[in-house]
Amino acid sequence: MDALLSAFDIIWSLDVIIALIVGSVGGIIIGAIPGVGPAVAIAILLPATFAFEPIVGLTMLLGIYGSSMFGGAIPAILINAPGTAVNALTTYDGYPMTKRGEAQRALSLAYSASFFGGVFSVICLILLTPVLAAVAPNFGSREIFLAALLGIVLVIVTHPGQTIIATFLACFGIWLNTIGLEPIRYTQRFTFGQNWLSSGVNLVVVVLGLFAIAQAFTLLIDKDESPNPPKLQGSMFGGMREVFQHKRVAFFGSGAGVIMGIIPGVGEFLSQFLAYTYAAKTSKTPELFGKGAPEGIIASETANNSVPAAAMIPLLALGIPGEQLTAMMLSVFYVHNVVPGPQLFQNQPDFIIALYLSLLILNVLALGFLLFSTKPILQIIRIPPRFLGVIVLTLSFVGAYSLRNSATDCAMAAGFGVLGYILKRLNYPAVPIILGMVLGGIMEAKLRTSMAQVETPLDFVSRPIAAIIFGLIILTLALHIRNILRAKRPV
Repeated sequence: MDALLSAFDIIWSLDVIIALIVGSVGGIIIGAIPGVGPAVAIAILLPATFAFEPIVGLTMLLGIYGSSMFGGAIPAILINAPGTAVNALTTYDGYPMTKRGEAQRALSLAYSASFFGGVFSVICLILLTPVLAAVAPNFGSREIFLAALLGIVLVIVTHPGQTIIATFLACFGIWLNTIGLEPIRYTQRFTFGQNWLSSGVNLVVVVLGLFAIAQAFTLLIDKDESPNPPKLQGSMFGGMREVFQHKRVAFFGSGAGVIMGIIPGVGEFLSQFLAYTYAAKTSKTPELFGKGAPEGIIASETANNSVPAAAMIPLLALGIPGEQLTAMMLSVFYVHNVVPGPQLFQNQPDFIIALYLSLLILNVLALGFLLFSTKPILQIIRIPPRFLGVIVLTLSFVGAYSLRNSATDCAMAAGFGVLGYILKRLNYPAVPIILGMVLGGIMEAKLRTSMAQVETPLDFVSRPIAAIIFGLIILTLALHIRNILRAKRPV
């Protein structure tokens, strides 16, 4: 009870309330602009959040992360151009509904399903807290090392058809993390006599380059077209009732999002396709899917909006991010010397509860804002892409320079921006680089600590949790190899 009261004190401070409003509203606006997305916005805002308290910075970034999916449904439904990548599946049934004059109904469904999925995942997060608090202290250095290794393996195997390039990029990210002064003996690693590399490669610089600057290049080079969204007519308040008419699909989509969000490297896309496939196969009218089925929108939006809160579970419990957005948030913890992991639940329960409450409030704010402000937001869709590209590029360089007042950081960000643009054009994932940097640092630190406690390699898996995680790694690799061999087998 004391922790709950303390959490309310944290939430009701003015700076947290402002962060809640800015995060929820800003995320919706960012999501409604096709081609930008939450990764770009978070990358730009990341340097600024270092000046805030951890709960303020995280609340703002989480607001952008979750609310952008609310906003991303707007262009996906109205102009067949998803505002964020994870809203792509919403176009399957949302845009056909718009073409037959049901745009208002489709948007109301998307908002209500997003709210349902978001609240469902936060409730699951709250219910899992006692389990996390009980299990987390059993994770030592060996367990966290193996969990980070499992995260790397999952990142690689969740890119079917691109296993080799994903492995290479993850290893490249791990290597980037080793550049600079080695943390134990402070010897130079991979600096090649260049003093400007002694401080290492900053994660935020890489994030800004791979996501924000690369996206700015894409916006500047692609066609400069401003779509005209259709006019909206009718009420926005019927969606929640319709979601509960299809509660089976809503609960399955939300559950899939929670489970996939917990697993590092999986996230929204797999949960969406699982939910959408389930909805189509169990529907009484499967022929409507892809032609304007309300169940399709519900499945897609509940699945993607239940991931953000679930993705916080491995981050808070083990300090292991599930994808690039939570990897960015991890840097906010580190800057303020707040170490996510087993001790966080024991030492700062009020901080954890405050974070949960902020996630609930963010979903309420996002839904309320959208129900009354959709029509003005439609004008944002009409912003020319090249104008957006100039703004994103400028803000990215400002953010890179503000980290350490270093022109070198700007040059490095530009270099990673070129790399990110090349990866986009080749349709290669940039996420393994970021997760390689983050998880590589965790693996190195925990491996060094573990080596003082083990005598043989088998000692790494001598404890139950370590053995279970190691078993999951072997099982994941075995299943992946089996799938590759099946795909190559002649029919």
